[in-house]
Amino acid sequence: MPKKLKLEGLDCASCAYEIEEALKKEGFEFALVNFSTKEAIVEGDVEKAKEVIKRVEPDVEVIEEAGHGHAHEHGEMERKTVYRIGVSLALFAIGIVMRYYYGIDDAFVFGIFLAGYLLSGWKVLRSAAINSLHGNLFDENFLITVATVGAFLIREYPEGVAVMLFYVVGEFFQDLAVNRSRRSIKALLALKAEYANLLQGDRVVQVKPEELKVGDTILIKPGEKVPVDGVVIEGESTVDTSALTGESVPRTVREGEEILSGMLNLSGVLKVKVTKELSESTISRILELVENASARKAKTEKFITRFAHYYTPAVVGIAALIALVPPLSFGEPFTPWIYRALVILVISCPCALVLSIPLGYFGGIGKAAREGILVKGSNFLDALHGATVVAFDKTGTLTKGVFKVTKVETRNGFSREELVKFAAMAEANSSHPIARAIREAYGGDIQENLVGYEEIAGHGVRAKIDGVEVMVGNDRLLHRFHIEHDTCRVKGTVAHVVINGKYAGYIIISDEIKEDAPLAVKELKRLGVKKVVMVTGDSRDVAEGIAKQLALDGFYAELLPEDKVRVIEELEAEKGDGKVVFVGDGINDAPVLARADVGVAMGALGSDAAVETADVVIMDDKPSKLPRGIRIARKTQRIVWQNIIFALGVKLAFISLGVLGEATMWEAVFADVGVALIAVFNAMRILR
Repeated sequence: MPKKLKLEGLDCASCAYEIEEALKKEGFEFALVNFSTKEAIVEGDVEKAKEVIKRVEPDVEVIEEAGHGHAHEHGEMERKTVYRIGVSLALFAIGIVMRYYYGIDDAFVFGIFLAGYLLSGWKVLRSAAINSLHGNLFDENFLITVATVGAFLIREYPEGVAVMLFYVVGEFFQDLAVNRSRRSIKALLALKAEYANLLQGDRVVQVKPEELKVGDTILIKPGEKVPVDGVVIEGESTVDTSALTGESVPRTVREGEEILSGMLNLSGVLKVKVTKELSESTISRILELVENASARKAKTEKFITRFAHYYTPAVVGIAALIALVPPLSFGEPFTPWIYRALVILVISCPCALVLSIPLGYFGGIGKAAREGILVKGSNFLDALHGATVVAFDKTGTLTKGVFKVTKVETRNGFSREELVKFAAMAEANSSHPIARAIREAYGGDIQENLVGYEEIAGHGVRAKIDGVEVMVGNDRLLHRFHIEHDTCRVKGTVAHVVINGKYAGYIIISDEIKEDAPLAVKELKRLGVKKVVMVTGDSRDVAEGIAKQLALDGFYAELLPEDKVRVIEELEAEKGDGKVVFVGDGINDAPVLARADVGVAMGALGSDAAVETADVVIMDDKPSKLPRGIRIARKTQRIVWQNIIFALGVKLAFISLGVLGEATMWEAVFADVGVALIAVFNAMRILR
C-alpha cells in the first residue's frame, strides 16, 4: 500500500524531480514527489525511501504521515531566516559605506563582507557542496555558489555578497509565495471536519474523525461539517453540499438517507450511523484524487523538467567558454570576461519555470475541485483544453432519467382528466416506468374497483374499472382489437387509451431534459467545440426529438455499450488536432469512458464506480459543469504558457546583455528572483 511522506524543507521543484528519479532508479514500483504539496508517495520500503531522499537532498527532513506540529517549526525557521538576512544586510551596508564612502579596502573590510556573505549564504554553500559530492552539480545552489565565489576571486566581493544576499531574500519571498499558494489550494479543499461528536451511551465525546469506526453513532449539530460518510437514523436538516459539488443550493436530508463527509449541516441536529471510515469516505477520496493528480504530468510539465535538466549545464558550458575563449584566443584580460560569465551563471537559474508550472497545474486542479469537477491529472486538464468533439450519453446525462407525461391528446369527446384517470387506474398494478409516470400525472387516489386485469405481452394492459373497460398500450394493441383510430405514428414513447371499445386518445411519456442541458450545449459551441453529439441506446425517434430540442450536431441511436465504443472510434477519426470527450453517468459506460481521450463521469456523488473509471469526475449531475471545466483548463494553459514565454524571454534577454557586458550581477540576481516571484504570483491567478 502506498505510504505518504512529508518533505519539510523541499523548496525547489527541480529537487522534487531529482528525488522522484532517484527513487525510481532504486527500484520503487510507485514513486511520486509532489512539489506543490511537499509530499512523497512511495510503494515499498519506507526506510530505504528515506535514505534515498536524504542522499539526494540532505536538507530535506522526511516525516511519515505529516502531523500538525510543523506549522510552528516552519514559523521558527522563517524567523531565523529573517534574522540572518537582517544581520547580513547590516554588515553589507557597513562594508559598502567603508569601501565606497571612506575609501577603505583592507582585510577588515574584506572580513565584514565575508561575514555578511557566510551568514546569508551558508545554507546555499552547504547544499551546493553536498549536492556536488552526490553528483548533482547543476542546481541553482551550485550556480549561485560558483558565481559569488568567482566574484570574490576577482575582488568584486561587494557584488558577491549582494548576489548571495538578494538571492536568499528572493528565495525567502519565493518560499512565502509558494507556501501561500499551497495554503490557498488547500483552503479551496478545506473540507475535512476537525472533530466528530461520538455517542457513547448517554454521553457525547469529541473525537478525531480518524478514530470513528463503521457502526458508530455520531451527532452532527447545526454549523458542523459532516466528518465521515453515514446514514441519517434520526432527525431532519438542510445540508450545504457546495464543498463537494460547487453548488450552493442547500439539500434536505431525512431519516434513512445517505449523508457524505464534506457536507455542512445547516439547520437541525442529526443522529448518523457511520458507514465508512475516514480513509474510505468521500472527502478523503476527493482530497487524495486532487493531491495525486500531480502524478499524471502534462506534456508541458514533462518538457520543462527535461528542459531544465539540459538547459542549466548548457548555460554553464556557455559561461565557461565566455570566461576562457576571449582571453586565451585574443589575449583579452581575464577579469571582465570572467565577470560576464558570472552574470550569465546568476541569470541562468531555471527556478521560475520549474516552480511556477507545477504550481499552475496544481492550482487549476484545485480550482476545478472547488467547482465540483475532479480532474485526475494535469494531462487531462491539458486534454480538456483541446476538446473539439464532445459526445454525451442521453439517459441520466442530458436527460434526468425520470419519465414524465409531457403531452395528452384526446379524441372522440373524451376529456383530458378522464383519459389520464382511466389510464392511471388500468396501470395501477404495473411497475413499468411508463405506468408510474401516468399514475404520477394523475396524482389522485386509485381506489376504484379494478377487475379482470390482463397484461397483453408486447401490447399493453386491459382492465375493467367499475364496469368500464379500459385498454392502455401501443399501436399494435389498437390493431389487434380493431379499434378505429386516426393516429398511428407518434414521436416518442406513447400509450394509446381505449375506453369501452372507443379510441379516447393518447399520452406521450418523455424522459425530461435537464434544465441546464441546453445551456451546456450552447456554452460548448461558444467555446469553439466543433461537434456536440449524443449517443444513446434509446429509439431513433426519441433521440431525434432530444437532438432537435438541444440543437445538437448529430446523434447515434439504438446502440449497445460496445456500439458506443465504435462510435467514439469514428469520432476519433474526425477530431483533427483536438480531443474527443465522452460524458456519461459512469455506471454502464466504463468501456466508452476508457476509450475516449477524456472520459467524464457525471452525477458521481457517492458513486465509487464512476470515480474509479473516469478521467474527470463531475460530482453533481449538471452537464453545464463541462464547459466550466474546459474554461478552467484553458485559463490554466494560458497562464502556464505566459510564465514559460515571460521567464525564457527575460532570461534570454539578460544572457544576451551579460555576453555583451551590459548587465551587472546586481541586475542579473534581481531579474532571476523577480521573474520567479512574478511567475509564482501569476500562477496564483488561476485560483481567482
